[in-house]
Amino acid sequence: MNRNHRRRRPRLDLPAILLAPAGVVIVLLAQYAHGAAVGTLIQGAAALIVFGGTAGAVLLTFSLADVSAAIGAAAKVFRRQDQDIESLVATLVSMSMRAHRNGMLALDADVDTIADPFLSEGLMLAVDGTPPAVFRELLNVERSARDAQDEAPARVFEAAAGYAPTMGILGAVLGLMRVMENLGTPGALGAGIAVAFVATVYGVGVANLVLLPLAGRLRERAAIAARRREVMAHGLEAIHQRLNPRLVARRLRAFSDAAPRSADLSALMAGRAASTRLPA
Repeated sequence: MNRNHRRRRPRLDLPAILLAPAGVVIVLLAQYAHGAAVGTLIQGAAALIVFGGTAGAVLLTFSLADVSAAIGAAAKVFRRQDQDIESLVATLVSMSMRAHRNGMLALDADVDTIADPFLSEGLMLAVDGTPPAVFRELLNVERSARDAQDEAPARVFEAAAGYAPTMGILGAVLGLMRVMENLGTPGALGAGIAVAFVATVYGVGVANLVLLPLAGRLRERAAIAARRREVMAHGLEAIHQRLNPRLVARRLRAFSDAAPRSADLSALMAGRAASTRLPA
């Protein structure tokens, strides 16, 4: 049976978008304030050495599919990420209450309304009555695979950040070689020196102002997603074991203080109305 998930329009992280070019802008302003023309930082030969060499090294280290996936992940890095652990915990406790009261089949309709594939597929396994050992193994395998998949783009950009400064040094050496070859021609010295120094600027600048920040942001997003999956795995395992909702809430309270307390659960289990929302 096909499972159709509801999707929300992605929200952009506007503060991060506005602050992203701050480092580059500050460097350019410092160059201008020092009295040097910004145009002196534009050198085609230096750019070809640093950016072309870095791209070649990355493509030799990783497959084209990995690089393409990293670029795709970087394109989404300024979208807001769901970090609402409180809502997720409330949802899992609500599910445990319905499963405890009406049986696991009462959760079958929820599979179609949950957008997160890990939670949806885990709940499907629980509803289908998967044996406990197999259920736990499948959750752990799925978690590990998704965690590794989320970490992969960060590794690509970290590798690129390691290659870029080295390519900058290579460009500097090539520029100085040109200078040494033309010591008798003063008019040719300027171009060689420009390539030497600008290549170093490109290599160090792109590594520390672009590549490493992107890698750090991707790694942070991967850590947040891994934490959410950890909460889901604990909640799903408790639901699958048909634990008392009080025990489920107590287990999930380690991840969020917003987990319902015993008094609240007693009221809910007695039939009082309460509203919980599914994480998108």
